Amino acid sequence: MRILSVNVSLPRRVPYQGRIVSTSIFKEPVAGRISVRAMGLQGDAVGDPRVHGAPMKAVYGYPSEHYAFWTRELPGTNLPWGMFGENLTTEGLLEADVHVGDRYRVGTAVLEATNPRFPCFKLGIRFGREDILDRFLHSERSGFYFRVVREGEVAAGDAIERAAPAKRGPTIADVVRARIEEEAGGE
Repeated sequence: MRILSVNVSLPRRVPYQGRIVSTSIFKEPVAGRISVRAMGLQGDAVGDPRVHGAPMKAVYGYPSEHYAFWTRELPGTNLPWGMFGENLTTEGLLEADVHVGDRYRVGTAVLEATNPRFPCFKLGIRFGREDILDRFLHSERSGFYFRVVREGEVAAGDAIERAAPAKRGPTIADVVRARIEEEAGGE
């Protein structure tokens, strides 16, 4: 397991349905070692701290393996690393293998998996299409949020090592499936 790309963005103001909103969904890869602090990555910030960010959503990881699926699903769409708003584009770490509470050594930091990502309308802004929200959820390719247990540094190429498994708890995939079932039951 390793990091393929470290991606950051500062908030920018963009038009959305006749108003201006603040978003940091436009992540871009950065070179070199980046500090990981309790609030997130150096050079990164959230557009709306009421619903995003630290402590429980300080760092967002998204599996690189999902990019092939999205390339097939969205032909002609440019999908650079960071397209899904992830801070860490990972390899070898999938939702079915990550339990809520698992801890990972990532570079010199220690991160703990907290929950999957259920995106808001800002993913639709990034892709320029509203249907991405429902497609993202039902694809069960959510990625995972982390809280920072120990601050450190990360860089592309760094290993990801499971430092401590969760005592018990669902996988990220289990949480996503439960959300899909809950929404289906409400229809």
